[in-house]
Amino acid sequence: MPEPVEFSVWAPLPERVRLQVDGQVHDMQRDDEGWWRATVPADAESDYGYLLDDNETPRPDPRSRRQPDGVHGLSRRFDPTEYSWGDAAWTGRPLAGGVVYEMHVGTFTPAGTLDAAVDRLGHLVDLGVDFVELLPVNAFNGTHNWGYDGVAWYAVQETYGGPAAYQRFVDACHQRGLGVIQDVVYNHLGPSGNYLPEFFPVFAEGANTWGNSVNLSGPDSDEVRRYILDNVQMWLRDMHVDGLRLDAVHALVDERATHLLEEMAIETEKLSVALGRPLTLIAESDLNDPRMVTPRVAGGTGLDAQWSDDFHHSLHTQLTGEAQGYYADFADAGLEGLARVLTGAYFHAGDWSSFRRRHHGRPVDTAQLPGWKFLGYLQDHDQIGNRAVGDRISAALSPGLLAVGATLVLTSPFTPMLFMGEEWGASTPWQFFTSHPEPELGKATAEGRIGEFAAHGWDASVVPDPQDPETFTRSKLDWSEPAQEPHAGLLATHRTLLALRKQHPELLDPDLSTTGVTWDDEERWVVVERGSLRVVANLSGEQRRVELDAPAGEVLFSTGAAPQLDGEAVTLPAESAVVVSTR
Repeated sequence: MPEPVEFSVWAPLPERVRLQVDGQVHDMQRDDEGWWRATVPADAESDYGYLLDDNETPRPDPRSRRQPDGVHGLSRRFDPTEYSWGDAAWTGRPLAGGVVYEMHVGTFTPAGTLDAAVDRLGHLVDLGVDFVELLPVNAFNGTHNWGYDGVAWYAVQETYGGPAAYQRFVDACHQRGLGVIQDVVYNHLGPSGNYLPEFFPVFAEGANTWGNSVNLSGPDSDEVRRYILDNVQMWLRDMHVDGLRLDAVHALVDERATHLLEEMAIETEKLSVALGRPLTLIAESDLNDPRMVTPRVAGGTGLDAQWSDDFHHSLHTQLTGEAQGYYADFADAGLEGLARVLTGAYFHAGDWSSFRRRHHGRPVDTAQLPGWKFLGYLQDHDQIGNRAVGDRISAALSPGLLAVGATLVLTSPFTPMLFMGEEWGASTPWQFFTSHPEPELGKATAEGRIGEFAAHGWDASVVPDPQDPETFTRSKLDWSEPAQEPHAGLLATHRTLLALRKQHPELLDPDLSTTGVTWDDEERWVVVERGSLRVVANLSGEQRRVELDAPAGEVLFSTGAAPQLDGEAVTLPAESAVVVSTR
């Protein structure tokens, strides 16, 4: 029997709002703040929408928890408190000392659903990671895309299984000792299915890379900010998520004295206390501004961590030799650039950036900010998917150099992050894919993508059409590979390194000020000092003898044939890495 339910929506723009529930239309009353309300009978899973002014086509709820018929369809009621959680023993875990595994639900398994991903969690537990970071799962138009074109920020994409499946996934992760970080996008909305501008002024004047900027400090921005902050609370409270990765925060234009990110940090800290478990906010920022992850008491924004593209670029150029575009400065710097990042987090710390044609960044106070506040990685979804053909680094490197790269990431003073399949050197690409149902939008997306790379000298015929379903299918992991060589060997390398991190506290030490690096660009070797341990990497195609700063003790790990220890020197095979103790 339907129960009386109050429906409310903030819609200061229309002159009239009516509520449609299960086919019945009801008038709504507006208050002075622009909120419309009506109390009507509804079932627990009633379908509903809002009729704005004289429009007879109902719009979905801006705070819809479920869109069973897509982002253009009616919303469906969903009560997150109905789920019986089994993670009562989960007390969370801090990001410090952890390892993150980035995953796209749609391509992680053949089925591409949250429930199917649960069946593969044993692989992640055996691997030894601590957090699963999901690319955006909020509802978007179509059946598949990266997730960054979402328009229903409160709803979980139905093709992934919807919100109930999401709760099951998080619960399953927690019961296996895995934390969950959710990638969220607050800097723009997708091009199809965004009805928010009909309800409230969600956009400000001006634009960013992806379209109109979100209204964070203009007229009527209080409720726009509340819309975002409540979404943060929803993931962390209702969905039991342990942290959020905040997409491209440099595109959040906020002129207020208290930036949205700081407000987010304040509210998340309060919620963490209330829930009794750690909650983490991780920024994606290209500003190279340490204040982003500096505590609020020290004058910072108060976010917990940020991605480190500088570490990626430095390591990528030294392993591949690539030097185009934004890689140029990193390639020119050689191994000195990698050393600069390993000891200071940023490559550009107030110096000239040739790609930007200006000075960029500011230095990190390494005595104050620990390395775990920076996520270090050899690959991520952007650095693979934004390449013309979506080729992983495994397509360019030998198994030996892939293992060297893994060693430098997993023994660094940063919080390591792996991109799904990286642990076995997946041969499948991860390409840019979309499924816009509107022919014109689909055509424009495909032509824009192909044209962009053609303008930079690529043969247009080799750039995948993002609208072609095969582009999506090709990007799915092949789960037969981990049992085959050379994939099995690289997977064993990752497992061993992740276990080594837990066995030796020196490898978890985030103190950048005590991390030392020596290198030789001509002979292509680098040594990273991690307490009493030395991580020695030979990037060259020949055997190298490397002098250490102390007598070598024992070999704790090696990617290739056993190295030779001789007093204060170690001799490594070509394209190999070793971790040795010192006496």
